[in-house]
Amino acid sequence: MDDTVESDMPSDLTLGLDLWLDEAAIDPAVRELRPDYRALLLAADGLRPGPSDEHSERALAAAEAAARTRFAGTPVADHPHLAAWREAFRAFGAKPQRTRPSAEALLRRLDEGLPRIDRLTDLYNAVSVAHAVPLGGEDLDRYTGPARLVRADGTEPFEVTSGGEPAVEHPRPGEVVWRDDAGVTCRRWNWRQCVRTRLTHDTTRAFFVLDALGPLDDDALATAGEELRAALLAGSPDATVVSRLLD
Repeated sequence: MDDTVESDMPSDLTLGLDLWLDEAAIDPAVRELRPDYRALLLAADGLRPGPSDEHSERALAAAEAAARTRFAGTPVADHPHLAAWREAFRAFGAKPQRTRPSAEALLRRLDEGLPRIDRLTDLYNAVSVAHAVPLGGEDLDRYTGPARLVRADGTEPFEVTSGGEPAVEHPRPGEVVWRDDAGVTCRRWNWRQCVRTRLTHDTTRAFFVLDALGPLDDDALATAGEELRAALLAGSPDATVVSRLLD
């Protein structure tokens, strides 16, 4: 495994984030399923959370405009990277017509406009649609242990809200999921995140995952990661951001 770690400055804070990222792992069973998979992980501390604002609105509006031009007259599902993700979903039994890869789901909402959720989520959604890359963000303080990408055995808890009340679901055996020691944090690779680790208006430490398959090369993945890093720092100038490439 060739891992890359980058940070803004050497400090105890940076070292702590680096050590947490060092423990992130991809299970061999996932690598067998898609040997071309890579994950670019970012961890950040000192972020300024809150509702959507002018900074996040500018980022989303620019990404929407660029994506509308890019996909004018071209079906979103035909994009090479998104088509590869649909194949990956089928490989573990998911139906991409019903549970779409996250980037495709966002891009299909271009006509009606992307949702405005909160300033941190808006920033990573902007990068996701601009680069056609599945991208998720979660509250690092809600994690128990390191992040791992595995194929589920079906017993892992996945915390959701149903009818306004807390509920627990379980992935299907063999499903590709991100998890920590407490349970599943994201089902079907990048389809749906759990309630427990979702970003909130109080999140100051966050973990971001950029998912890449073969059609998105390492340079393009790095460009998307750098754009996210720059957007986070532009909105939170005192933040620390570190990254690691799992390939």
